[in-house]
Amino acid sequence: MMIELDQVTKLYGTVIGVNDINLALEPGTYGLLGPNGSGKTTLINLILGQLRPTLGSVRLFGKNPWSRDSLLKRIGLCPATEVSYPRVTGYQWVKYLIRKQGFSSRVADQLARKSLAQVRLEDAMHRPMQNYSLGMRQRAKLAQAIAHEPDLLILDEPFNGLDPVGRAEMIQFLQDWASQGRSLILASHILHEVEAVHPSFLLISGGRLLASGSPDQVRSILADTPNTIRLRTSQARLLASQLVENAAVDEISIVAAERGEAGEVLQVATRSAAQVYQVLPGLLASNQIEIYEMQSADESLSHLFSTLMKIHRGESQGGPLT
Repeated sequence: MMIELDQVTKLYGTVIGVNDINLALEPGTYGLLGPNGSGKTTLINLILGQLRPTLGSVRLFGKNPWSRDSLLKRIGLCPATEVSYPRVTGYQWVKYLIRKQGFSSRVADQLARKSLAQVRLEDAMHRPMQNYSLGMRQRAKLAQAIAHEPDLLILDEPFNGLDPVGRAEMIQFLQDWASQGRSLILASHILHEVEAVHPSFLLISGGRLLASGSPDQVRSILADTPNTIRLRTSQARLLASQLVENAAVDEISIVAAERGEAGEVLQVATRSAAQVYQVLPGLLASNQIEIYEMQSADESLSHLFSTLMKIHRGESQGGPLT
């Protein structure tokens, strides 16, 4: 087992960092998702042995990570905290951190150059980091995390500060990393960016691990709870009447489409989006209705966690993932 947490609670005085977390992770790719302040960074620091649990136990590669620096050689960490070394070049900073892992100067030089090239900083590696953009500093953090080829790479909010091109490059790098069979934990509050890496999800909020599972299982939670679906269609009024008769619909409204777009927009508030999705193909075929566009207006991370919290408080139907 790569990571094991047994009834782990971490208190900061009277403030709860994480609360009664049980978790067992085999090697693989995981997306640690939660709103800002949800406990993601505390959980990462517990796994790394940088924090000691108030209650419970943590095992990393079968050992207690607390005060075991040797375990850290198997981990690559890209922290969320900002790097500020104004008089140091990217190359000097990465090489220094590799040397701290016990590598010789010659080997550290080779690894630093290789990792900086992997994150496309080879042309800027000898420039002072004070002249780096935020996105470049983020890539330098990634370079030092992967330089020693760790068994497990942990990234805390790695998309912060990246422009759209940088985000796409980061996603491609993480996809390549995962495809090589290497383990990855990607902590973020942005659902679609994490989903692009195709991980299993760990969903945390308020210091509690609410659920874990595949992307499809996460979508099923959204589909089986109250939701709003937006349909741009050729016959909005006909489809509205059919849905009212055949699905768990609470409210329907029709609005004009954007200028230049065909049809009208049907906004369907439903107790179960899954029921709407189930009957929709038959209704479209039997009534010769065209759908130009369909999306869930509530398919967001904030809605997902609101739904999960309601489930845990017994306010909504459904259940936690396994």
